[in-house]
Amino acid sequence: MSVHPDLHQRYVQACQSLGRSENPFIAHLLQQADKDYKNEWTKGIMLKIAGNNHLVPVQRVTDDDLQVLASVLRNTVFVTGLDLRYNVLTDAGAKHMAAFLQRNETLGYLRMTGNKIGNKGGMFFASMLQINSTLEKLDLGDCDTGTQCLIAIATALTQNRSVKAINLNRPLLYSEEEETTVHIALMLKNNSSLVELHLCKHGMKNFGVERLCEALYENSSLRYLDLSCNKITCDGVKFLAKLLKRNQTLKILDLNANRIEDDGAIYLSEALALYNRTLQALSVVSNNISGKGLVALSDAMKRNMELSYIYIWGNKFDEATCMAFSELIQRGCLKPSCTDVEPYRVDGHVHLAELSHGLKKHYYWTPSYGEVPNRGANASLAIAAVSELM
Repeated sequence: MSVHPDLHQRYVQACQSLGRSENPFIAHLLQQADKDYKNEWTKGIMLKIAGNNHLVPVQRVTDDDLQVLASVLRNTVFVTGLDLRYNVLTDAGAKHMAAFLQRNETLGYLRMTGNKIGNKGGMFFASMLQINSTLEKLDLGDCDTGTQCLIAIATALTQNRSVKAINLNRPLLYSEEEETTVHIALMLKNNSSLVELHLCKHGMKNFGVERLCEALYENSSLRYLDLSCNKITCDGVKFLAKLLKRNQTLKILDLNANRIEDDGAIYLSEALALYNRTLQALSVVSNNISGKGLVALSDAMKRNMELSYIYIWGNKFDEATCMAFSELIQRGCLKPSCTDVEPYRVDGHVHLAELSHGLKKHYYWTPSYGEVPNRGANASLAIAAVSELM
C-alpha cells in the first residue's frame, strides 16, 4: 500500500523553513486532499487551487505561496494535476512552476489560466517543455503571453512528445504578420502527439488559416481545433472545408465569433454532407450567418450521422432556420443536449430560444456538485482526463 502523502503537514513545515506565512486556502485544500487520499489511495491527487472559487473564502495564490507549494510537491509523487487559474501569479511564479516541472515526473495536468505571467513567464514554460516529458495538458490562456514565447513554445512542441492538449488563448500580439500562426503551423507538420489546440483571440486572418490547413494535411493526431474569436471570413473557411474533405482525425472545430457568413457555412456544409465522416462537433456561434447558410448546415446534419453537436446561436434566424432545426430535433437527428437552441411555438410560428450549451461550457467554471456528465461538449482542459480525445 502507498505511503500517505501528508501534504498539509509538509506544507506547514515548508512555510516554516522558508519563512513564509501560510495561505489558509492552500492549507484547507491540502487537508482535504489528505482526507480524500485516505479514501481512494490508488488514485493520484488533483489539486484545484483556482482563485475564482466563489463558494468558499479564497486567498488567492501569490508567487511566494507558489514557491512554498512547489517545494512541497517536489517531494511527493502523489499529485498528478494542479489547477492554479485566476490567481495573482506573475513571471516569478511561472519561474517557480517551470523549475519544478523540469524535475517532476508525475504532474500531467497544469492550468495557469488568467495569471498575468506575461511573455517572460511564458518563456520559462517554453524552456520547461524542452526538458519535461510527463506533462500532458498545459493551459496558458489569458496569461498575457507574447510573440516571443509563443514562437518558443511552438518550437519546443516540435520535439516534445508528451503534451496532448495546450491552450494559448488571448496572447498580446502587436503585429499583423501572423508570425506566431506560421510557427504553430510548422509545429503541427512535425508534431504527432498533440490532440487539442486552442488559438482563440490570436487576431488570425485567412492567411493564418491557410497556413494551418496546409500543415494539418500532414498531421494525423489533432482532434480538437479552437479558432474562436478571430478574423476568419468565408475565404478562410474555404481552406478549412477543403481540409475537412480529406481529414480523417479532426473531431471538434470551434469557429465561434468569426465572420464566415452564408458562403462560409455553405462551404462547410458541402464538405460535411458529402465527404467528411469524422467531425463530431461544430460551433459557428455569432458568425453573421443568415437562413441560407444555417439551413445548409441543417441539411448536412441530415446526411452526416457522425456530426452530433452543432452550436448556432448569435446568427440571423429566419423562419426557414427555425423550422429546419426544429425538424432536426423532432426527427432525432439532433439531441437537445447537443445544441444551443430549443424550438418553441408562438401563434403558429416556430422560434428558437437559446440554451446554455456549447463548446467549453465548463471551461471557466465547474459545477459545485462535481464532475460534468456531458464531456463531449467541453474542452478536455476543463476536465481531468485527455483519453476521450485520443
